[in-house]
Amino acid sequence: MADVAEQDLTTLSLEQLPTDPLLLILSFLDYKDLMSCCFVSRRLNQLSVHDPLWKRHCKKYWLLSEAEKSRTTKSWKAIFIDMYADLGTYIQYYATLKKAWDDLEKYLLQHCPRMISSLKDSVQEDDLDAVEAQIGCKLPDDYRCSFRIHNGQKLVVPGLMGSMALSNHYRSEDLLDIDTAAGGFQQRLGLKQCLPLTFCIHTGLSQYMALESMEGRNKYEIFYQCPDQMARNPSAIDMFITGNSYLEWFTSYVNNVITGAYPIIRDQIFRYVHEKDCVAKTGDITVSVSTSFLPELSSVHPPHYFFTYRIRIEMSKDALPEKACQLDSRYWRITNAKGDVEEVQGPGVVGEFPIISPGRVYEYTSCTTFPTTSGYMEGYYTFHCLYYKDRYFNVTIPRFHMVCPTFKVSIARMETNHNDCAMDEEEDSTDTDEYEDRHRILGIPIPSGRCPRQT
Repeated sequence: MADVAEQDLTTLSLEQLPTDPLLLILSFLDYKDLMSCCFVSRRLNQLSVHDPLWKRHCKKYWLLSEAEKSRTTKSWKAIFIDMYADLGTYIQYYATLKKAWDDLEKYLLQHCPRMISSLKDSVQEDDLDAVEAQIGCKLPDDYRCSFRIHNGQKLVVPGLMGSMALSNHYRSEDLLDIDTAAGGFQQRLGLKQCLPLTFCIHTGLSQYMALESMEGRNKYEIFYQCPDQMARNPSAIDMFITGNSYLEWFTSYVNNVITGAYPIIRDQIFRYVHEKDCVAKTGDITVSVSTSFLPELSSVHPPHYFFTYRIRIEMSKDALPEKACQLDSRYWRITNAKGDVEEVQGPGVVGEFPIISPGRVYEYTSCTTFPTTSGYMEGYYTFHCLYYKDRYFNVTIPRFHMVCPTFKVSIARMETNHNDCAMDEEEDSTDTDEYEDRHRILGIPIPSGRCPRQT
């Protein structure tokens, strides 16, 4: 009897299973394996066209919903094949990028509706192929996939990729369409084989993507250019890195937008970053801070790193009316990555003396610079009570850190300035900053003169 049972087990094949458990097994297969089943046997061929099997793949890879399926008479498998014939090259990227674009559009519709009209429709494969022929470089598949969904935006204000405003400085970056990007493709030394992704019509600022590994850049790395003001070679361009691939760069930006990490101010996306712990409460008054690095006002050579910060001062709505008060002065303790400390004290904030009362919020923007890649600020405001004129008290400003992005120094500088190169190699490990390592920090003396700490 045991021999018979063993013989039955050895001859039992997958196809002999009943239909329901066999369909369950097939439901765990990826689309490639499911297609391969069509060529194994007649029974697996018949079962592999079972429509619910392809419904899962249509939702997973193409984000198709039941409502979209109801608008066509095609089966799920036929829809999958049609989509694959058009976008199969991008199947590993499409769902991630499509979801990012869908989430972004939904968020913009609620918070920045006028920006929706600036988005351009998708392009076709022929359009992307034509751009590749024009610039003589292959575009990465994740970039191509994104532009099959939306062809960037029109050159308008505000830009999709974020804004920044100070009293005497404003920028707003547009996501370039492929034709405009191709027109700005760089072949000059320092930016050779680089394609612009964004552009600000006010400052000329762009983020570039390297289409080839050269001049110290990795292939598909994304960066802000930063001219080396101290190099003798005009092609010496340092780089502030903002992404390692288009997919990472775009989806991380969208995530910051839709999660509210970037605030919406005057119907624009502002690229301030708020640390959750960067909040201090003194009595009924809460102070919170968000910060941003400005590459267009910064440089690596000479070392000059420009940051802006936005401070929110709010009194609890449950506070008693007699708690109303007015800000008289501010005190700052500013520490750079080398431990150097500077103290600043003065009347008001940005030339104003705001009154804070229950439920009221006051916000202002200011800026600071560091000769090191990072630093932090902390301090307090001095208020006086409006009901008790002789009563003064201090309100804590929480410590907030400012750190510039990872950067790379120009290869041209190292090739032409041998003395600088030797110094680079000595200082090439990490910055003295305890918060974040850097690819290359140079020990160049701090230039004479001081930059204003506040605008």
